Amino acid sequence: MGTPEVASAMKKTGRKRGLITMRDVAQATGFSPATVSIVLNNAPLARYIASTTRQRIEETAKRLGYRPNAMARFLRSKRSQSIGVILFDVTDPFCIPILRGIENALYPLAYLPIFADAHNQRDRFERYLEMLLERHVDGLIVVANWLFVDIDVLADLNKREIPAATIGWELPGKRVSSVMVDNEAGGRQALEHLYQSGHRKIAIIRGPKRLIDTAPRWRGIQKFAQSVKLEIDPALTLQLPDLFDATSSFEHGYRLTEEFLQTKKKFTALLAFDDLTALGAMRALAKAGISVPEQCSVTGFDDVAVSALAVPSLTTVRQPLEVMGSTAVGIVMDAIKAGQENRDWPVVSQKLHPELVIRDSTHNT
Repeated sequence: MGTPEVASAMKKTGRKRGLITMRDVAQATGFSPATVSIVLNNAPLARYIASTTRQRIEETAKRLGYRPNAMARFLRSKRSQSIGVILFDVTDPFCIPILRGIENALYPLAYLPIFADAHNQRDRFERYLEMLLERHVDGLIVVANWLFVDIDVLADLNKREIPAATIGWELPGKRVSSVMVDNEAGGRQALEHLYQSGHRKIAIIRGPKRLIDTAPRWRGIQKFAQSVKLEIDPALTLQLPDLFDATSSFEHGYRLTEEFLQTKKKFTALLAFDDLTALGAMRALAKAGISVPEQCSVTGFDDVAVSALAVPSLTTVRQPLEVMGSTAVGIVMDAIKAGQENRDWPVVSQKLHPELVIRDSTHNT
């Protein structure tokens, strides 16, 4: 801001030192404010302006330190160039790669994500939603999972031309777009891997009843078991409680595995609902002197970062979490474009395929 060129621009416009405006760029280049505005706003008429003129204006703006006025741009276009992102719990390792996928997809589009952590609280979710709408976000992505989501509220956003999409939660009625992993296929993959490795006595820790992923994963497990006539022992099947704490699945994986061991029923493999549950189970097995995978194979679900770092590293069913984030961005951006063109946008339900990742926690019997 202290260059002679800047001082000259200030002098010509009669302004005190402060933010550089388009008028300053116009004075410094000799072009009209209208021409500078067309170039710096990348308006449709910019294609009719000579490339040398555009280059000179852009280079001068950069040299002067010109920054677009976001509020003025919003008043002109009614677009904030921002996307609201509400998370159920930022401390949950499930959320981190999803956030990376969202941010990486928005960055080249010059859109700013505004993140809000609902802490799994309905009133907090509603307050953050209200605040994001007050800031005129152009779209909304809700990483739901445990979070209570009012379908009527999100459906109303669509009616108000604020596109919304959920990740990890498929709302009934096909009224709001969503991105999910195929949980049923993932449950099948986990059990099929253990079965093909020779395991027949398999302990299973199911997910919490209230979590949307639980029922389809269990359905995939049951369907595969039926297809190969594998008996699922009710005495070797337990369920995680409905707790919202991000670390609770590790603690309860540990405790439920201790319950399995106390029954004295033999099992050679343990299929856990998610990775943290599996890691808790591995801790309990190690404490009991049972080696993994030599005496008991263990599988998880999600492929959060810590899974590959565990000893032994965890065999798991990978959710494409980053891709889920970027896919939600694509859905919302398509809807934003449709709104700008006065077109209706469809409700999209994307179901992505999981991938079995075989590591050191499982082996053949």
